Amino acid sequence: MSEENQMEEMSFLDHLEELRWHIMRSLIAVVALMIVAFLSKEIIFDMILLAPLKGDFWTYRQICTITQSFLDEGLFCMEDIPLKIQNISMLGNFSMHFLASFVVGLIISFPYVFWEVWSFVKPALYGDEKKFAQGTVFFVSILFFTGVLFGYFVLTPLSVNFFANYTVSDIVENNIQIKSYISYVTTIILVCGVVFQLPVASFFLARAGFISSAFLVQYKKHAIVVIMIFSAIITPPDPVTQIGIAIPIYLIYQLSIIVSRKVERKKEKLELLETSKTEEKLLDQITD
Repeated sequence: MSEENQMEEMSFLDHLEELRWHIMRSLIAVVALMIVAFLSKEIIFDMILLAPLKGDFWTYRQICTITQSFLDEGLFCMEDIPLKIQNISMLGNFSMHFLASFVVGLIISFPYVFWEVWSFVKPALYGDEKKFAQGTVFFVSILFFTGVLFGYFVLTPLSVNFFANYTVSDIVENNIQIKSYISYVTTIILVCGVVFQLPVASFFLARAGFISSAFLVQYKKHAIVVIMIFSAIITPPDPVTQIGIAIPIYLIYQLSIIVSRKVERKKEKLELLETSKTEEKLLDQITD
């Protein structure tokens, strides 16, 4: 029995049961990696989440190296950020340990989780749609991890550095709660992972006929405004930083246009093939 026929014969309750097992396997993967992350507290906090507070963080070292090649003085070489992370809640450390472990487990297990979701959705697609969607899990995972790395190595250090040094008065000392810091960093990372899925979303929306490359090109100026507003919200109020963040997001938008055009060309080719086959059948019938 083919996979398509099997899906057609499945009842609504069978579909729910199938979905339940996909969700269960995904949760098991997330929880298993979450436990590993929970047991690796020093690595998760000292070497990853709290690393942007240190002057030897990778991003700061690269900025220092690049600027020193143009300027003799190390004006942009960082020292440790003068920010104290504190806990004022009885369950604060444990709850943030739990949250950070969950986020790390979710990020690492993302390819498998998405594969489980895709395994449930894919049988419902038609043959030509499956051909269109080949490699979806791979491309979605690559874009997700690219967004996560962009959020961690670019957005996080720039934002943390700015807000840690920003103060309204010398009298006010920046003592940040661990809940605020961990929530802020993990949110940036996950949001970037989601934002970088725009080309994939454009692919499926274009395939379904909801958007087109012409539509994306027509509203490109509006998209630039939205991108700049989004960059201003998630970054410090520094024009250089905002532009530096907006450029990669704009390139993602441009990639979405290219993806949409390719989808449209493939759809046109398939329609031409179907038309030619229909014409051949009609000619054969007339000839007979």
